[in-house]
Amino acid sequence: MTSLDLTAVSVRTRTVPFEHARSWLLVPADRPERISAAFESHADVVVIDLEDAVALDAKSSARDAVVDLLTSGDVKAWVRINDATTLAWANDVAALGGLPGLAGIMLAKVEDGDHVDATSARLPAHAPIVALIESAVGIEAATSIARRFATSRLAFGSGDFRRDTDIADDPIGLAYPRTRLTIASRAARLPGPVDGPTRAVERDVLIAQTSDAITVGMSGRLCLRPEQTVDVNSAFTPDSDSVAAARRLLATEPVAGDPSEVPRRAAALKIVNLADVYS
Repeated sequence: MTSLDLTAVSVRTRTVPFEHARSWLLVPADRPERISAAFESHADVVVIDLEDAVALDAKSSARDAVVDLLTSGDVKAWVRINDATTLAWANDVAALGGLPGLAGIMLAKVEDGDHVDATSARLPAHAPIVALIESAVGIEAATSIARRFATSRLAFGSGDFRRDTDIADDPIGLAYPRTRLTIASRAARLPGPVDGPTRAVERDVLIAQTSDAITVGMSGRLCLRPEQTVDVNSAFTPDSDSVAAARRLLATEPVAGDPSEVPRRAAALKIVNLADVYS
């Protein structure tokens, strides 16, 4: 694999902070043409994947190409690295730590908070880490993982989770792990978790699965194709009617003695704040 040249690529300016990022586009580190397309997409976050998307015998060359890409500082991206129990993880953090273009790390297959701590110890101070939880063990440890100092957000590796548990790709089957990640995130004062990706190519499946994630309090989704990012961003963005209604409510005087007043105003303020972030 040769180094990736993005000089001819129109890199879209990304202004949404990762705490509020809706679409997280995964792109294989050894596919330069797909990395170029990812940077031109509407993704809030581009995640260059050194883990599942790259074969074992290609990881070294893919890692070298990512280092070349992120060394100049002209391009910023997140990188999904291999899980903390592997030699590839040690090579990943040794190569990536301190690169000016490294926006953050998505750590694969987290099953213990120590995995996050060990990764953080080898990265620059305050480098954000998204803990990708992909197994039954990880789901049951979600609260501990979320509370680690270096954990910036949780994400759901739904594909590997389903392989681990034999749970169907179904909203009822996935309600528990999704909800557990939402509650663990909230308890740790983290942003809402990032849901797993839709593998189906049909747009209606993507929209339905994104709606399922929103129902249980998730606030972002992994994406596998650039075209998915538009619908994912739209789904997680407050619509104009909701924003207008929220602004009208906040412009009125509070109703004394109404027990619903505080939660209603808090919900309205959240809508307005999100609208401002995504504007």
